[in-house]
Amino acid sequence: MQTALIVIDVQRGLFDDAPRPGDADAVLGRINGLAARARAAGVPVVFVQHEQAGSALSFGSPGWELERTLVAAPDDHRVRKTTPDSFLHTELAALLDRLRAKHLVICGYATEFCVDTTVRRAAGLGYSITLAADAHTTHDKPHASAELIRRHHNATLPAITSFGRPIRALASEVIGFGGGAAGG
Repeated sequence: MQTALIVIDVQRGLFDDAPRPGDADAVLGRINGLAARARAAGVPVVFVQHEQAGSALSFGSPGWELERTLVAAPDDHRVRKTTPDSFLHTELAALLDRLRAKHLVICGYATEFCVDTTVRRAAGLGYSITLAADAHTTHDKPHASAELIRRHHNATLPAITSFGRPIRALASEVIGFGGGAAGG
């Protein structure tokens, strides 16, 4: 089964200013590790970038650019989005069809918004999902820390079985990309 790595919203406007997302540097390192292993196995890497006119995430602005330590390669794919759903009003589904991807490894920002929404939508569209359990993050909220939010989603998303497609949450170090399929 062909796999694609989806990296959601790891952008300067979300990572540069204090306070930074929870565990930001470690998450960025894990995402870079996943991307390097994916590329080495011939698995496509897709960077999804959120944009909102008149904000720090305006298309083409410094804040819209990928986070400075994120390693992107010339052959990586880019998708622009305007909602938490990486599929809504974007070319992501068409791109994944061209790539023949049926399994997605998902990581990035923000756990409770764009990551959660994209995982659920992808499962509803029939993709099998591996959530890189330690390679997604968010900012602390008044009601919960970023770490608690991440742990909650790592526990609840795989519990959703009604889509009929598996959603797994695995540590990034055990996600393999050999043969175009991620395993663990």
